Amino acid sequence: MSDKRSTVDEMVGELRDGMTIGFGGWGSRRKPMAVVRSILRAGVRDLTVVSYGGPDVGVLCAAGRVRKAVYAFVTLDSIALDPHFRKARQAGAIEAMEIDEGMFYLGLLAASQRLPFLPTRAGLGSDVMRVNPGLRTVRSPYEDGEELVAMPALALDAAFVHVNRADTHGNGQMLGPDPFFDELFLGAAVRRFVTAEKILEPGRLVDEGPIQTVTINRLMTDAVAEVPGGAHFTSCPPDYDRDEAFQKAYASAAADPDAWAAFDARYLQVDEAGYRAAVNEASP
Repeated sequence: MSDKRSTVDEMVGELRDGMTIGFGGWGSRRKPMAVVRSILRAGVRDLTVVSYGGPDVGVLCAAGRVRKAVYAFVTLDSIALDPHFRKARQAGAIEAMEIDEGMFYLGLLAASQRLPFLPTRAGLGSDVMRVNPGLRTVRSPYEDGEELVAMPALALDAAFVHVNRADTHGNGQMLGPDPFFDELFLGAAVRRFVTAEKILEPGRLVDEGPIQTVTINRLMTDAVAEVPGGAHFTSCPPDYDRDEAFQKAYASAAADPDAWAAFDARYLQVDEAGYRAAVNEASP
């Protein structure tokens, strides 16, 4: 079996302008933020971002890197709506596909199963159909003849997820209470990348937790990188909680162009080592 260890910058080096990128995690929980910062440094733009959104979407919107966002929500959890995303959305700076959470799940599932769509009742009788005029319905071929929404596959050029542990073969382990839908993001993508708090030798993941916590298998993964703190400032339990003070500073900066310019210069226009140093300096 191959050793799939890589670096975040090497992973992001495969991206090109105009790609469709999926980010795992959920809201402000276990987001691959080190990857997002690397994307900023790499200058990749004109992206379609597919996410149960949090600051991954917000940071990229603030930097003008997003052409289209596909999402069920873009929240910071303890802050209801990412304000940088809100600004981009209200200004019409991005194209948006706003869909129900279940529809989003089915879109990833369809792509992971290499299907063009999956039928669902979700969205019927709601404004989801109005705000997404490209959605289509299908009629059941059986006796019921029911009309259903045909949720299109959310096929991805690349997907990035962040986990607690991984091994050198690309198996990924989540030790927190909710694995979200990360395996579906990887299944929906052409190129599949995992970052982890720690990379272990094969066979050592069961020392960290029961086998049921290893939800990502090596066949889903093209490369894996060890990135301690790689989800900061989002949470990655049990390794660390969300950095609420940092998140508040991030959100507050959206209200003032000068404040955002200062935040951007201090935390985002630097390499990863510079980011960590700035975070440590700001911590009480």
